[in-house]
Amino acid sequence: MEPEMIAVFIPIALIIGIVYLIIYVRRFENAERMAMIERGVDPSIFTKKQRSTSGALRASLLLIGGGVGLLLGYLLESSTGMEPPLPYFAMLFICGGIGLGAAYIIEENKNKQQAS
Repeated sequence: MEPEMIAVFIPIALIIGIVYLIIYVRRFENAERMAMIERGVDPSIFTKKQRSTSGALRASLLLIGGGVGLLLGYLLESSTGMEPPLPYFAMLFICGGIGLGAAYIIEENKNKQQAS
């Protein structure tokens, strides 16, 4: 078999494997729920819990900080004539850290409001 054909079959096999895994896990969860119902146990542990938005908040603020950092790195490079990789990485890490810090502060304020 030619290497190009193998390269085409790898993603196809990967997608089929992932779909099969998802179907298998769902079937197992359903069988477990049915067994719990037959035994008279409350299957409330499978109910959906309230989703936390902290992961999405962290990711979005990190990406916003990264974008602002790249923009500021470009502006810093063009205005000061620094070597190209230094301002980009410096501003990317600084603004990304600021974004993660802002996410932490927002989460802490939200937790304080929910506690009181």
